[in-house]
Amino acid sequence: MVQVTSDMAMRIGELSDRTGVSVRSLRYYEEQGLLTSTRSASGQRYYREEAVDRVSFIQVLYTAGLSSKTIAEVMPCRYAPSEQNSDAAADRMVQERDRLSDHIDELLKTRDALDELIKINRAHRVTL
Repeated sequence: MVQVTSDMAMRIGELSDRTGVSVRSLRYYEEQGLLTSTRSASGQRYYREEAVDRVSFIQVLYTAGLSSKTIAEVMPCRYAPSEQNSDAAADRMVQERDRLSDHIDELLKTRDALDELIKINRAHRVTL
């Protein structure tokens, strides 16, 4: 275990309070490699101040519909900036946008099919 210093003094509950993200979600972020902590001798998690910004950024990416796997792929763009990381993140986000667009197209087709069934139902109803 590592000696916990004052710049790592934020425990998981405080990080949760400061970010509005549940303790359970913060643990999940760690399991997915999106967030890191240092453990005390007793096993308690401690976070640096930067974790607040990192968790906020993760939340923005989740809100954009990205999976934890995709988030892990685009995180280097922000935390290890380079042309290569920026290009890789942009390419991955375009892939995700295209995937979402395809899904939206399928949902629209499904809605149109349901609209047609509703129309048929209403036409049938007037004959009863």
